[in-house]
Amino acid sequence: MGFKPIPTLISIGIALIIWFIIPVPSGVSPQAWHLLAMFIGVIAAIIGKAMPIGAIAILAISLVAVTGVTSNNPSDAIKDALSSFANPLIWLIGISIMISKGLQKTGLGVRLGYLFIAVWGKKTIGIGYSMVLSELILAPVTPSNTARGGGIIHPIVRAISTSYDSDPAKGTEGRMGKFLSLVNYQANPITSAMFITATAPNPLVVDLVAKATNSEISLSWSTWAIAMLLPGLVALIVMPLIMYWMYPPPEVKETPNAAQFAKTKLKEMGAVSKDEIIMLGVFGILLLLWAGIPAVILGSAWAVDPTTTAFIGLTLLLLTGVLTWEDILTQKSAWDTITWFAALVMMASYLNKLGLITWFSGVLENSIGSLGLGWMPACLLLMLAYLYAHYMFASTTAHITAMFAAFYTAGLALGAPPMLFALMMAAASSIMMTLTHYATGTSPVVFGSGYTTLGEWWKAGFVMSVVNIIIFVVIGGLWWKVLGYW
Repeated sequence: MGFKPIPTLISIGIALIIWFIIPVPSGVSPQAWHLLAMFIGVIAAIIGKAMPIGAIAILAISLVAVTGVTSNNPSDAIKDALSSFANPLIWLIGISIMISKGLQKTGLGVRLGYLFIAVWGKKTIGIGYSMVLSELILAPVTPSNTARGGGIIHPIVRAISTSYDSDPAKGTEGRMGKFLSLVNYQANPITSAMFITATAPNPLVVDLVAKATNSEISLSWSTWAIAMLLPGLVALIVMPLIMYWMYPPPEVKETPNAAQFAKTKLKEMGAVSKDEIIMLGVFGILLLLWAGIPAVILGSAWAVDPTTTAFIGLTLLLLTGVLTWEDILTQKSAWDTITWFAALVMMASYLNKLGLITWFSGVLENSIGSLGLGWMPACLLLMLAYLYAHYMFASTTAHITAMFAAFYTAGLALGAPPMLFALMMAAASSIMMTLTHYATGTSPVVFGSGYTTLGEWWKAGFVMSVVNIIIFVVIGGLWWKVLGYW
C-alpha cells in the first residue's frame, strides 16, 4: 500500500467536508472554494505524512488538472497544474541542493568545521561558536537546512562529544553534548533566515511577497542578505551564550583536547584536494554573482539572474568532474523538492488568482482591525500568530504555503510598510523552526541523537523564538530603516 490509511482518510475527510458540506462564503467563487478544499486536504496529508511529500505533490497536480478548478478546458487545466515547473525560483533551490552535494562529496564542509574547531576549540563555548561559524559559511550554498545542520554539522558535534565521553547511552549527555547539540540546532533557523538560498521555502516567501504587492516588492538575493545580515549576526552571537546559560556543561568547560582532536581529523583527511579547491572556487563565484558584484563594478549588462547563477555553478562542477551526472541523478532530495515545491506554489498561486487569499486576508484584517490597534501592534500580533501556529505544523513549506500570503496581505491592509512587513514575516518563517522537535527536517536528526529531553528542547526553542523575534524586529527594524527599506 502506497499510503498510510488513517492520515489519508483524515485528509480526504477534511477536503470533502470543505467541498460538499461547508457553504461557499459570500464573496468566494465555487472554483476557489473547491481548490481550497483540495489545498487543505493536501496540507493535512503532508502534516500527517500520509505519503511522501513528492507523491502527495503528484496527486495534487492530478487533482487540479482533473477537477478543472482553474479552467474548464482540459488542456488548459493541465497546463495550469504544471505551470510552476517553469518558475525560476523552484529551480534555484533544486539546483542549489545539487550543488551542495559537492560540499559533502569533497569533504569541504566537514573540513571547514574541523578547521574552526582547531582554532577556537579550547573551550566548550568555542566549539559552539565554531559550529555557528560553519553553519553561517555553508548556509548561502546549502538550501537544504537539514543537510547543513543534520548532515554536515551534527556528525562533527557527535564526534567531539563522544571523544569527551559525552554519550546519551552512558547517561553522560550533559557533559557537553547537550549544549553542543542545542547550539548545532538553534544556529540552523537563524542562518536559514539570512539567505534566500539557505533553506528551500525562502524562494516561496519571495514569490508570495511579489504576488501580494504586484511585484512592487521583489526581494533579490543581495537585498535579502544585506537586510538579514545585522540581526542574523547578533542572533548568532547571542544564541550560544543563552544556551550556555540555560544548559551549561556541568563538567567539561575547558576542552584543550578538542583542538587536537580536530587537528587529528584534518590530518586523517589529508591535504586539501583539487576537488575541494574547485568547490571553494565555485562557492566564491556563486556568492559574487548572487551578491551582484559584477553588475555593481561593471554595470547592469553584467547582471546575472540568481537561477542562472545556480546553473552556472552546477555546470562548472560537472565540467570539472567534481560532480558527475550520476551524482545529480541520485540527488533525490533535489528532484523531490522541485516536484513538491512546484505543486504547492501552483496551488497557492491559483488560490491567489481566484481571489481566495484576498477574501481570507480581508477576514483577518477585519478581525484584528476591530481591536482598534495601530498598524505596528496589529502587524506584530499577526506575525506572532503566524509564527506560533508552527506548533501545529511539521513542515515549514506547508506552513508558509498555507498561511503566509493571507497574513502578509492582511498586514498590508492594516497599514504596514510593505518592505518592513515582508522582512519581518520572512524572518519569522525561519525563526519558527526553533520551536519543536518536528519543526523542520533538521530537528528530528539532532533531537533523535538523544542529547536532550523533550522538555529541554521545547524550553530552549521557545526562549530562542522570543529572543530571535526581538532581535529581528528591534535591531532588524532599525537596520532596515537605516537601509531605507521603509
